Amino acid sequence: MAEQLNTVGAEDATAPPASEEEQRAPVVSAQGLTAAQVAERVAAGQVNDVPVRSSRSIGEIIRGNLFTRINAIMGALFVIIMAVGPVQDALFGGVILANTLIGVIQEVRAKRTLDQLAIVGESRPMVRRDGVAASLTAEQIVLDDLIELGPGDKIAVDGVVAEAADLEVDESLLTGEADPVLKRPGDTVMSGSFVVAGAGAFSATRVGRDAYAARLAEEASKFTLISSELRGGINTILKFVTYAIIPAGIALIISQLTVGNDDDMAEAIRRMVAGLVPMVPEGLVLLTSVAFAVGVVRLGKKRCLVQELPAIEGLARVDVVCLDKTGTLTETAMDVSEVRLLAQDAPAEAVLGVLGTADDRPNASMQAIIDAYPAPEGWEVLDSSPFSSARRWSGAMLAEPGSAEPVPGQPGQGAGARTATWLLGAPDALLPPGHPVLTEVDEHGAAGLRVLLLVRTAATLRSVMEGLPDPAADAADALEPIALVVIEQRIRKEAPATLRYFAEQGVQAKIISGDNALSVGAVARGLGFPGAEHPVDARTLPEDPEELADIAERTSVFGRVGPQQKRALVQALQSRGHTVAMTGDGVNDVLALKDSDIGVAMGAGSPATRSVAQLVLLDNNFSVLPSVVAEGRRVIGNIERVANLFLTKTVYSVLLAIMVVIAQVPYPFLPRHLTLVGSLSIGIPAFFLALAPNAERARTGFVRRVLRFALPAGLLAAVATFAAYLYARHVYDGNLEAETSAATLTLFLVALWALAIIARPYTWWRIALVLTMGAAFAVVLVVPFAQEFFQLELVGVRAPWTSVAIAAGAGLLLEVTWAVLRRRTTKTDALIGA
Repeated sequence: MAEQLNTVGAEDATAPPASEEEQRAPVVSAQGLTAAQVAERVAAGQVNDVPVRSSRSIGEIIRGNLFTRINAIMGALFVIIMAVGPVQDALFGGVILANTLIGVIQEVRAKRTLDQLAIVGESRPMVRRDGVAASLTAEQIVLDDLIELGPGDKIAVDGVVAEAADLEVDESLLTGEADPVLKRPGDTVMSGSFVVAGAGAFSATRVGRDAYAARLAEEASKFTLISSELRGGINTILKFVTYAIIPAGIALIISQLTVGNDDDMAEAIRRMVAGLVPMVPEGLVLLTSVAFAVGVVRLGKKRCLVQELPAIEGLARVDVVCLDKTGTLTETAMDVSEVRLLAQDAPAEAVLGVLGTADDRPNASMQAIIDAYPAPEGWEVLDSSPFSSARRWSGAMLAEPGSAEPVPGQPGQGAGARTATWLLGAPDALLPPGHPVLTEVDEHGAAGLRVLLLVRTAATLRSVMEGLPDPAADAADALEPIALVVIEQRIRKEAPATLRYFAEQGVQAKIISGDNALSVGAVARGLGFPGAEHPVDARTLPEDPEELADIAERTSVFGRVGPQQKRALVQALQSRGHTVAMTGDGVNDVLALKDSDIGVAMGAGSPATRSVAQLVLLDNNFSVLPSVVAEGRRVIGNIERVANLFLTKTVYSVLLAIMVVIAQVPYPFLPRHLTLVGSLSIGIPAFFLALAPNAERARTGFVRRVLRFALPAGLLAAVATFAAYLYARHVYDGNLEAETSAATLTLFLVALWALAIIARPYTWWRIALVLTMGAAFAVVLVVPFAQEFFQLELVGVRAPWTSVAIAAGAGLLLEVTWAVLRRRTTKTDALIGA
């Protein structure tokens, strides 16, 4: 490549770089650094030492799970209980420790999965050292390394261009500017940008934490649970819980210290702590993190790299998925099925072979041509231009065997000259509308075939690049159609089943491709794709956002879509309230992937697409997407289930505290009682429910639905428990242990009923889970050791059976309330859906 590029030699190394005053002058050599120079820079620490981290470190995981606000509150209460004893009332401390350990273990598992997959999926720049280009990891780059660039390559470090052949760089991810920038020797390039066309090389001038992108993302960590609707909803809930806990807790503290006897201050403190502990939904955040972490591990086994955890949730909420045809619905590999000659005496096959050798980074179409037509001997490449998605063609100026060397800058002797410029690309980009050849192109496209046009002109390649010859211009410089290259695309075997899955799940699919619209429509018809009969040529799309959104809503197949139009279509769909996922593998998909709600890149795609996507399918297996959707639905649905349980506990705890304060009576429980009730009705079941399969479709309104259940359930539990407690106080007249036992029985039965509602729809294991929790509580009531340990003993018959009756009444009221609320919610959701 170096022989064909414009090169800044070593004598130009002191040329000042453009636009960066503090940029150091690079040490440039066409051979790259020597092994000795690399060793010097490594010894001096001049290496790209910013690791591409896919997860938090072990230390960060431990700190993140241990040093939390909830653990701080529970830890303080644990210390208080340990000071007054006994140990049974400190059991909640063990629960917090167990939760923390579980969170650490699950996140470490996810970390290992992510790290292993990240190594497989990371981009490896081509670095030239001692004149030889080798693939290295980004961390192995040192200062002044000469790094080669091609279409789709992500620029790993800052630098100055040393070699360029029509090198175009997209810096939109850094600057927001949408148009690619043509780079020449001496221009600067910034890390985080990517190559859209051409080839070249640059010398690294800033590495590690000094690089531009690294300075922007110094604190970034891909594993962090960043913004998502689920996390945002939980944070909103926790905020309101905090507002409720503070006044209720203060009032409870004062109340228990007031009603407690001076002779038994320890008992008053224990009951005060018992009232505060269940107010904190300590397991909710933990189970959210665990559910995400387990999702990472499960998807990792399917070779899906999750670069941002909320992507698991996000794809479950997606209602429109935009699919790039090539590399997604069809395999990347293609086959040349025919070369249809339009000029009978032209050496079309030989030229195709030479064009293949002139392209250092062939795309899938060019690779198919290379495989079909080996390069002949004797041809000379005088100038070349690689494929550009903006121009939609590549080309080269070629000299046939035995032809005279042309005078630079001068055209040849006409269309039949032995020195000519040859272009290969989209027919409609090389020929004017209405040209007869385009009719034949459309016929092939209607059969689902990709068609490239080979043309010849006597004009120089440079003049062609400045603007295609006008058809009305001198015939000697006009583009002469030479041959149609018909390429057959292989539809992925898994594509039809995957598309059917999306259709069954109510997810709209849109095919957005840069290929001929008729060809895209034919492929879509072969897949049984709805709307395939009416493909739209994107060149006819309006620029007005509202008009574009109308067309995007009612159209399913788009062809001839440019990179900017892909982004515009994604934004148009989002403007109509859709959650949009975009799949892609090429550099022309990067802008749309970045702007979509969920970007999905193929592992064999360009480094630029992998860097901006939230999900990377490392095995290029499109059929993994349903698994990702299912995993997201499992996470969302199950966290909503357990949130109902945890918030119910918070609601009844706060209300019980308020009732106790108003009635000026001792708090009815010790910490051990609520630890027992919470573990059997919430803690243990929640872990099973949070990790169970769940295919419910994701819906918005998480907070509203959780509060819709938790508020009435918590209210009924609190009222029933306090009623049973007051009745027991009347029956036992001062036997606090018997009063507590009756209240505990009522609270557990109502909480178990709530669990039975949340566990629906029933499966054998869910029924077994509810029955097992009930049996475990029964064991505590009948086994003497357990009775003594938990200080529970049902005295007589009257109060216990009254407690059961009160609990049954509360459970029936909860069933009725829940049925009414669900009916109203179903009607509301139906109206919103309509």
